[in-house]
Amino acid sequence: MGIIVAIAKETAAGERRVALVPEVAAALVKKGLTVLIESGAGAAAYYPDALYAAAGAEVMPSRQALLQKASVALKVQPPTAEEIGWMRPGTITVSFMNPSRNSETVRLMRDAQITAFAMELIPRITRAQSMDALSSQATAAGYKAALLAAEHSPKFFPMLTTAAGTIRPAKILVLGAGVAGLMAIATARRLGALVEAYDVRRAAGEHVRALGAKFLELALDAEASGGYARELTPEEKIKERAMVSEAVAKADAVITTANIPGRKAPRLIDRDMASRMQPGSVIVDLAAESGGNCELTQPGKAAVVNGVIVLGQENLPSQIPFHSSRLYAKNQQAFLDLLIGKDGSLSGDFSDEILAASLLVHQGRVAHEPTRELVEAAA
Repeated sequence: MGIIVAIAKETAAGERRVALVPEVAAALVKKGLTVLIESGAGAAAYYPDALYAAAGAEVMPSRQALLQKASVALKVQPPTAEEIGWMRPGTITVSFMNPSRNSETVRLMRDAQITAFAMELIPRITRAQSMDALSSQATAAGYKAALLAAEHSPKFFPMLTTAAGTIRPAKILVLGAGVAGLMAIATARRLGALVEAYDVRRAAGEHVRALGAKFLELALDAEASGGYARELTPEEKIKERAMVSEAVAKADAVITTANIPGRKAPRLIDRDMASRMQPGSVIVDLAAESGGNCELTQPGKAAVVNGVIVLGQENLPSQIPFHSSRLYAKNQQAFLDLLIGKDGSLSGDFSDEILAASLLVHQGRVAHEPTRELVEAAA
């Protein structure tokens, strides 16, 4: 029957995305792959079963039967214990795995002889850009963050000249100018706000200014390998705090986007800094799931502290499920192109640098060393 690609409905709370959209399903079928999708898997993202059937996929009512047939199981969130139990030994599963927080899931996949690839471990190199799901989903998160700031703010974002007087534009501060931060800047600018941004990587200033925002300068450079930022020294943290604290106090809304994969989010705004903000100001914390950039953030909740609205909503890409799913499905398609050889067979050689870096579990062994240490420590 050849390679069978299976897509199960996401069951994690609040998850509305789907790992494969009809457009990509049709492309896989055209390549000779068999695509199975659980009935209703795309419904929350507004991709009905009929579109998958028209694309050549087989819609199945049983998740268990679907996963038992799978050669490759594509997901957004990590597979559940039940789903792992349904997969045959040797099945390949590809999804976000959050391995630092899901050591038990990793152990189950290891013991079940599942081969697992983690989308967040794909290296950020030029050749892997089309597979970079962290970036594609960060784009959606940054866009949604700016909209949330505007929605919860009691102020207009754009400047307005009316018969009743002139309304000054809102001042928005974006902390972190990676993919999410740049999209937040661009969206806030489109809404008419005055935008400032800060990032410890001075090179990010060029991108910030290109979007029409002001870049806050600090005389240091904390760029590390892989496009992420290194941790600041104690002296640098003092300088950063003073500058950021002043900018936070003046902002009508602050969007924080600082995340280091696999680690607790850096603290950018403490309680004292937030207390200097005007009542009605908004903080949107995109790092809520990994501890939060703001001391006041409550993951998954919206809080009002001394008149400041603090949004710790998780999984923002899921709130734009149609396009988030499309971007993610394109990432999965590019990854499958690497995983499946030109002869139409699954690769058993994972020496390619992209496959090697993203390989989490294979042949009863945790291949990713930091995760292996976590799993062994939890045993």
